Order: sequence, then structure tokens, then C-alpha cells
Amino acid sequence: MSTIIAGTPVTAGLGALFATHGLSKKTVVLFDEHTRKLYGDELLATLTHEGFLWRELVVPAREASKSFSAAYRLYGTMIEADVDRSWNLLAVGGGVVGDLGGFIAASYYRGIPVIQLPTTLLAMTDSSIGGKVAINHPLGKNLIGFFHLPELVLIDPSYLKTLPQREIYSGMAEVIKYGFIADEPFLSFLDIHFKAITELREPWLTEAVTKSAFIKDDVVTKDFREENGLRATLNFGHTFAHGLEKLAKYRHLRHGEAVTIGMVCALFLSHNLGYLNKASLERGLSILKKFRFPKGVLKRRFLDIDSKILLENMFSDKKKLDKKLRFVLLKTLGEAFLLEKNVDDKQALKAIDDARRFFS
Repeated sequence: MSTIIAGTPVTAGLGALFATHGLSKKTVVLFDEHTRKLYGDELLATLTHEGFLWRELVVPAREASKSFSAAYRLYGTMIEADVDRSWNLLAVGGGVVGDLGGFIAASYYRGIPVIQLPTTLLAMTDSSIGGKVAINHPLGKNLIGFFHLPELVLIDPSYLKTLPQREIYSGMAEVIKYGFIADEPFLSFLDIHFKAITELREPWLTEAVTKSAFIKDDVVTKDFREENGLRATLNFGHTFAHGLEKLAKYRHLRHGEAVTIGMVCALFLSHNLGYLNKASLERGLSILKKFRFPKGVLKRRFLDIDSKILLENMFSDKKKLDKKLRFVLLKTLGEAFLLEKNVDDKQALKAIDDARRFFS
């Protein structure tokens, strides 16, 4: 549903590209402090060269920027700069900037176009695609937001060279997820080339990024507002992950790290409930065993947490319905489904304990 363009440099010919897609050359450019330093001068010079009228906004590079207070401040800056509904917003960064920028674009003047220029592996393959944009609340992550599709998603894998290894592994969690839920041959490709991809070697990196982006776009196209359960499969492992993120106060654990742990839990739950056979469970676990966590993070943010406390925090997840947790499980590798029936707390706790033993 969105136009996804991948290449290096992806910003070449932006003026013509915007014109082709009916976008004006009046653009609010949203950075975080890191992306402004890394890409800002070059990008803004490109916009100037191509005849854009632009205004830049910069937010701190942290999850706390996804808040009402940050959005309110940015609205004020835009109003003072005479930004009206004829403008669009270009979000340059990872998930925080993409979500915040999309939220502002969806709500400012009741909606202006948003263009996503993701700079992290997680954003390139997941958060920039699909039009779900949100800010956080102290009681839960991404609870307040909109469906607001980007007009364009501009992906340049060369941006990933600026990222630390921790961010690469975090993004790789979402890449692996697509293999688990929708494409077993892609999962095999990722298993074979895991090292090359995490080392940002070509052509495997671009293949992994573009394949992931188009899998997500296809799922979103078929179920934009989560009406038939297909889009919900994108949340494989996320019910567990969001509980972990809340316990980490959305600061001390990367989203992809939480998802990696959550997928291990979900694999065990899929097997324990009789859906996933033993061989598939073991193969899935062997792939997730390739992930690396910074020293001490796995212990402090998962292994040392009481399973019942984690389960309790999972109930703040926005994916619960009627006070029941919603789990995405696997029938086999490459085929996910949303479990409609309630999962007993004991079964969820067993999956968490099984994952704890796996990581120990």
C-alpha cells in the first residue's frame, strides 16, 4: 500500500520522486539528535539543491521522545513556522522518529502526508512500514496512535554502517520474524547467511532488508486494520516482548532483544500447546541461538525476572482483548496464526520458564 524504494543513495532525485507521488516540495524534516548529526547536513543540502522549502525538527534520541509532551512542543514549532496542510513530513531515523513523525503527521491539520526514511535495520524492515504510528503512555508502549500510511518508504542499506552491533542484532530479530511467520525458504536463507547479514555484507544484506520490507507490506495490504487476524501475525513474540520492555522501563532493553526472547517463549508455547512439532521447535531455537546480547542484559532483563511478574506486566500490552492476552503461534515454520482461545496462565508461565532454561 506504500511505495517502497530501496537503493544507494536513496535520496537521489527526491524532487522528481515527490512530484511523481503528488507530494509538495514543502517538507518538515524530523531528526533525532543522532540522525541530525549523521545525515542532516547532506540531506538538507540535497533538499535545498532540489528546490524544497524545508523546516527541521530535532528530538532527543530516546524512547521518551515518543510522548505527548514532545509532540505538543513540535506542533508549536510547526505552527510558528506557518506549516499548513500543504506540507508533508519526512521522518529520518529509527522507530522512535518514525513513530513520532507518523503520529504528528496523522494528527497535524487532521493529517498531512508522511514519508519515512528509516536509518536502522529495525525501522527499515518493520516500524517504518504499515502505517501504525503511536506514542507511549506511562502505563504502556504504543497505546495512543493512528493508522497513517506513509506515502513513501525510502530504504538505503548503506545507512546501517553507522550502527553499533547491538542495533544490528536488534533489527535482525524482526527480519527473522518474517521467516517464522510467512516464508520458510526465507527463514532458511537467513539461517545460512546470518553471519554475513549481521556483518552487513552484500548482497545478502539488501536481500534480507528488501524481502522483509515487502513481506510486511504484503501482510499490511491484506489486513490493514487487523480485521481478519493476518496482520496480528506480525506480532509473533511481541506479547511476551512488551511485558519485558515495560519492566525495563522502555530504556534498558532494545525492542529487538525483547522480541528475540519473546519469540523463544512463543516457540515453546506453540509446541507445548500441540501446534509445532519437536523438530520445528528445535530448528527455530537453533536459529535464535545465534543472537547475541550485551553482557549482563539477558540476565538482568529476563533471567532474573520472576515469571509471574513478567506475565503480570504482559497484561498492559495493547494486543490484549477483553483482558485476555492474544498470542501469535506457529503451526509450522513459515505459518503463523492468531490463537483465538484464551491461554491459561500456567501455560504461559511454562513457556517463559522453558525459555529461561533455554537461555541459561
